[in-house]
Amino acid sequence: MSRSRSVAFTARHARGLGGVTAALVVLAATACSTQATSAAALVQADSTGQVRATSQVSTGSQVSTGSQVSTGSQVSTGQASVTVQADVQANDQAIAQTSITWGPCPALAPGSTRNPKEKCGTVSVPLDYSDPAGKKITVEVSELATAKPGKFRGYLLLNPGGPGLEGLDMPSSMAPTLPAPVLDDYDLIGFDPRGVGASTPMSCGLSEDLESAFPYPAADGSIAQNVADAKAVAADCAKIGDELQYFTTANTARDMDRIRIALGAQKISYWGQSYGTYLGAVYTSLFPRETDRMILEGNVNPNAVWQQQMRLWNQGMNARFPDAAKIAAADNATLGLGGTVAQVESTFIALADSLDSKPAAIPGLAGVSLTGALRELTYELLLHNTELTTLTQAWKAAADLSAGQPLTATDAAALQQAFADGNSPGIANVPEDNQLTMTMALVCGDASWSTNVASYAAGTAAARARYPLSDGMPDDIWPCAFWSKAPIEPPVKVTSAGPRDVLILQNQRDNATPYQGALGMVQALGDRAGFVSVDNGGHYVYGVGDSCADQATVAFLTAGTLPATTLACPAPQAS
Repeated sequence: MSRSRSVAFTARHARGLGGVTAALVVLAATACSTQATSAAALVQADSTGQVRATSQVSTGSQVSTGSQVSTGSQVSTGQASVTVQADVQANDQAIAQTSITWGPCPALAPGSTRNPKEKCGTVSVPLDYSDPAGKKITVEVSELATAKPGKFRGYLLLNPGGPGLEGLDMPSSMAPTLPAPVLDDYDLIGFDPRGVGASTPMSCGLSEDLESAFPYPAADGSIAQNVADAKAVAADCAKIGDELQYFTTANTARDMDRIRIALGAQKISYWGQSYGTYLGAVYTSLFPRETDRMILEGNVNPNAVWQQQMRLWNQGMNARFPDAAKIAAADNATLGLGGTVAQVESTFIALADSLDSKPAAIPGLAGVSLTGALRELTYELLLHNTELTTLTQAWKAAADLSAGQPLTATDAAALQQAFADGNSPGIANVPEDNQLTMTMALVCGDASWSTNVASYAAGTAAARARYPLSDGMPDDIWPCAFWSKAPIEPPVKVTSAGPRDVLILQNQRDNATPYQGALGMVQALGDRAGFVSVDNGGHYVYGVGDSCADQATVAFLTAGTLPATTLACPAPQAS
């Protein structure tokens, strides 16, 4: 099973590396000593006063950072000085790496590409921030130096979400989507979060039949198999639980600040998508003074992680499904799925239920059958408007298979395209279960879940009746119910304490991070954030054809301009 099938929030990376036409090359770099030979990175300042680390700095430099690592920054809210949530107190004496040696990036898996100008290095961070002198792990970081000399205003750190997606090559995939005024101002920084990809990758050793994060109940509504699978995943992950417990969102945010320090930057800008919006909200809550400009795209409710957030998938599917159903209804003469949105919805539900009871093998795709896979496929393709026509064709092909009819060439091609892996293969030699391992580590390690199996059964049954499109999956049981380790700390409380430096981008019909969750982010950040609400479906806001949202994004990155009130962007014009 491909790694893309295990992703909870971002099943397909919207800005994959396929458009970057350069292969990995070995960048010219002089070998630097890995010993601590320098107390500070070589830096240069431009007209903005921002500090930019040079690429000739030595690595491994270790100095006491003192107040460089946030331990409870004082921020002005306009009415009173408020102490935001303190980071782990031991960070006050933490030892942080103050430079990065840039060189070649890790080898890519076959089929992946990256910009040849992208360079990589590592940052050493504590496994456990409450024991900063203890065991260290490494975080792989990349840089694409796009800023023009004299115009550099800072670094833009990128994260694609997941949870558990690799982000090392995100600078290569994002750069072609950004206009010159943005690229002129920023160098783009990517990283594989701790435990992911090239950054000390973690693996629970999950068997292939457990590599799905979507717990759909059985055809009769039973969750017995889901319970067994959840127990099995939790048991496998318990074998590495002593270390896995430290692979949390809060610790990833602390790693981000270590990246900032290693870059020699006083502040850092950030663009997070999907799960990355929660990561960004946690970072700016722990490190408000170190945050420059932050974009959060496709948002979760930061104060409802994770069990409550998952349940929003019910509303998200109900809001998004009609966008595809309208396309199917308009082509009813060819597809035969119904002439109205309501008819298409009824056809889909009946088809999915039928396939749950009587799976249909897909010719040409070994080991793949249309059971819950149809629902997963629908969830994934709904993430992108460009794939809605493919989705409706896949429904038609599934209906033919279910009816025992041979597939036409068109139907077969539609299914092949629909089931094609939309993710870049990423870094080579990463464990197959790495993404699912880290999805579970984060959603189970960030916050506690109910352990009452009966409550999951009741909730799933109620959700199946109320939200048949989702079939009860969002309320079903996860391995978190049986997780071997309690969270090492409470979830970071995200509040409005801090400067006004965040832009929230959200589609109104996002099935992965539904609109209700975004409103939770807006409420949590309050006056800290400007809000762009787009009359559009799908998981991604920027670069998908909505000029209103794109212009607001560029204005924020280049000039710091935030909408004073909610900016309601109309639906994109059809091209």
